[in-house]
Amino acid sequence: MRTVIVIPARYASTRYPGKPLAELALPDGTRRSLIRLSWEAACRVRDVNRVLVATDDDRIAEAARSFGAEVVMTAEECRNGTERCADALARGGIEADLVVNLQGDAPLTPPWFVEALVEAMARDAEAEVATPVLRCDPVTYGHFRADRLAGRVGGTTAVFDRSGRALYFSKEVVPYIDPGRIPDPIPVFHHVGVYAYRPAALAAYGAWAPGPLETLEGLEQLRFLENGVPIACVEVEGRGRVFWELNNPEDIPRIEAVLKEDA
Repeated sequence: MRTVIVIPARYASTRYPGKPLAELALPDGTRRSLIRLSWEAACRVRDVNRVLVATDDDRIAEAARSFGAEVVMTAEECRNGTERCADALARGGIEADLVVNLQGDAPLTPPWFVEALVEAMARDAEAEVATPVLRCDPVTYGHFRADRLAGRVGGTTAVFDRSGRALYFSKEVVPYIDPGRIPDPIPVFHHVGVYAYRPAALAAYGAWAPGPLETLEGLEQLRFLENGVPIACVEVEGRGRVFWELNNPEDIPRIEAVLKEDA
């Protein structure tokens, strides 16, 4: 399959303006921007034909080009990363059998997460959209609970049926677990912000208006579920690595700590 990774990046984030250009400290003492670290993560994925940064902001475009990334300028009206991916394909005249949306706030995404998605889509010709889910380890589950107790929106959780089809995604920690009776393994799955789409599903997405669940949760993938398009949840393994996205400024020390541990 011709596989293209698109990294949507916008400057005007509600929770964290300018997030793609935020710099993180690396173990060797140097600093790199979030968008560069995300692009480098995408470039480590095997069997990908192209990696693109899709943005409507000249500052992000200039930064991305400075470290060698291919950039597609998109419309300011794009409301989320999925719409931006669709717009990038249309404006760039890009032909692909599979489009992977690796969001620009997930530099800790291991290549095997994306490779598992591509393999799942190759096995299931009927799957239109797929996304990875990762069972929470105690550290990640602790981050989820700490964020909610502090009134912050952190990561997203996913629940799915026995066949792996998504039932729901939420910024709340679902399912609920009695704090005094946390089972092992923890039955909470962290939704990893990566998507694989067939081009037809991606094109259809932009024609639908956001539904009430997407609007309330602020989760773009719920638009597929609200329009009857199933999402395949592909369980991936952390292999000893902690995964977390950069959602808030408070996440920077968490991600820097993981980068230091993995060095």
